[in-house]
Amino acid sequence: MEAEESKRLPELKLDAKQAQGFISFFKTLPRDSRAVRFFDRRDYYTAHGENALFISKTYYHTTTALRQLGSGPDGLSSVSVNKNMFETIARDLLLERTDHTLEVYEGSGSNWRLCKSGTPGNIGSFEDILFANNDMQDTPVTVALFPIFRENQCTVGVSFVDMTKRKLGLAEFLDDSQFTNVESLLVALGCKECLLPMESGKSSDLKNLHEALSRCGVLLTERKKSEFKSRDLVQDLSRIIRGSIEPVRDLLSDFEYALGALGALLSYAELLADDSNYGNYSIQKYNLDSYMRLDSAAMRALNVVENKTDLNKNFSLFGLMNRTCTAGMGKRLLNRWLKQPLLDVNEINCRLDLVQAFVEDAELRQGLRQHLKRISDIERLTHNLRKKTANLQPVIKLYQSCIRVPYIKGILEQYEGQFSGLIQKKYLAPFEYLMGDDQLNKFIALVEVSVDLDQLENGEYMISPGYDPNLAELKNQLSAVEKQIHNLHKQTANDLDLPLDKALKLEKGTQFGHAFRITKKEEQKVRKKLNANFIILETRKDGVKFTNSKLKKLGDQYQKLFSEYTSYQKGLVARVVDTSATFSELFETLAGILSELDVLLSFADLAISCPIAYVRPDVTPSDRGDIILEGSRHPCVEAQDGVNFIPNDCTLVRGKSWFQIITGPNMGGKSTFIRQV
Repeated sequence: MEAEESKRLPELKLDAKQAQGFISFFKTLPRDSRAVRFFDRRDYYTAHGENALFISKTYYHTTTALRQLGSGPDGLSSVSVNKNMFETIARDLLLERTDHTLEVYEGSGSNWRLCKSGTPGNIGSFEDILFANNDMQDTPVTVALFPIFRENQCTVGVSFVDMTKRKLGLAEFLDDSQFTNVESLLVALGCKECLLPMESGKSSDLKNLHEALSRCGVLLTERKKSEFKSRDLVQDLSRIIRGSIEPVRDLLSDFEYALGALGALLSYAELLADDSNYGNYSIQKYNLDSYMRLDSAAMRALNVVENKTDLNKNFSLFGLMNRTCTAGMGKRLLNRWLKQPLLDVNEINCRLDLVQAFVEDAELRQGLRQHLKRISDIERLTHNLRKKTANLQPVIKLYQSCIRVPYIKGILEQYEGQFSGLIQKKYLAPFEYLMGDDQLNKFIALVEVSVDLDQLENGEYMISPGYDPNLAELKNQLSAVEKQIHNLHKQTANDLDLPLDKALKLEKGTQFGHAFRITKKEEQKVRKKLNANFIILETRKDGVKFTNSKLKKLGDQYQKLFSEYTSYQKGLVARVVDTSATFSELFETLAGILSELDVLLSFADLAISCPIAYVRPDVTPSDRGDIILEGSRHPCVEAQDGVNFIPNDCTLVRGKSWFQIITGPNMGGKSTFIRQV
């Protein structure tokens, strides 16, 4: 397969002069061992030098894909990559691995410029490629650490950003020489990239920190120490944080070193350079004790998240538990919950109550899942609304998700079980508020007035002509010209004695504008009339295209009106998109509620669809109670094919049997037992 692929590679065709020009440009690029650089050649991409070798070995699994550009000592090894392969490589570099950055250049000859760059922590400029055909499984988080070493301890200032959810966070804590707190923070947040000041300490001090980063699969990015500064922070934040600046000022006064980390993060992620961020970010203090602390070893040993080497999806807890049905949002929340296990018994029981409600009521569960399947990725659509290039698509998809909410609410209202008070508080009351006339119903009304919903069946996203009198006038003029063209089509069919549409076709949008087309066979019958009254445009195997002065005149009129209509519509689209973006906060709240509902339904589905159903645990606070499991099973192991799992009991009683040594033969299931507990 790979050898086949390399035979069919797009070919880089440059003459000696062009090749020399490109090579001289390529040599001026700064050396960066992490960067994988692609050059956009319109129909395909190329990579060169060490990158070419890396790509041919890693993705084509052969060096026969390499070609030489130029000759002699100046020669440059090159590899070409088609659009599909580029998408695969971009997904791997930015979503799977965390040891490279990605750059794309545009240009020609010796004149190229960097037009897109991305890192595992900042994938914004490649989102359209990465998620064209796939859900977004995880939101990348970038963290900045500012470690200060004193005597035998280290104070760490931390700041992090999630650019999809537009959230900033701050934390500051003492850490030990192994950086266990940093590691649990990296795991809980699912960090992909970490900024560190250059020369921030002795190499021996930093060695353990670097090891913690690599254990967690985090890309290390070193920045100048001067970037870790807290000057003008309040002023900068006042532009991007939603709401009043006073609470932010109070929050910042609790920190010292985290402020430098936040300064570095703002400048690295260029949050202030993009004015669509203004007034859309939130900031919070991150508390290490909010969730159970997990390190990377625990995550691996317990198979919490998916791994490339998993033999099937049930190998990991995520794969086993992911039965979510919303597009992407549920998956991401499940991913986050698995990295952030709750410690508060009330919160745990609240989740379990909801799962129990869904387990006990099959009709409720199935009805809700039916509707959730049709919910789009509201978080990402809201994110896309604020982009400069936004069009009507996110608006319409958000509308289609919003009009489902009353149905979801209606199904929840039918529930009369013991947890109806909780369902009222968690879902019905928030839905009631969100669907108010001043809230999302206002957005629904805006879309119904402004968008031509009848055109959706044809896959066209257009502004409704009735939304604006000028647009309506242009639409009427267009329709009038279309009618004249249609009548001319009929008349021409009569003149040539050919059946309409079947033999005499009318094409628009060709290189000649509007044109008639007939097959070569028909052309022989009407050749005389054609030559006398029409202008032949082209003769090809598939037929003959021709026109006359009337069609040409009408076609030109149509084209002129159509371009006026489109450009006027463009202004209206921008207006509708801007107005829709003002509902962002409501969309985000809705996304949060629907994704939580999705994950809890997914848990309920898992609990009852196993060969032996799951049992609800009785959970006590961590300072009371014992661990008593009867007939316990490992969820991932029992889900493997051909496994007949033998359940085990476990009794860990405070002060009596709290320490146990597990013995047994090799392959007897000792580690499975330990892990399932």
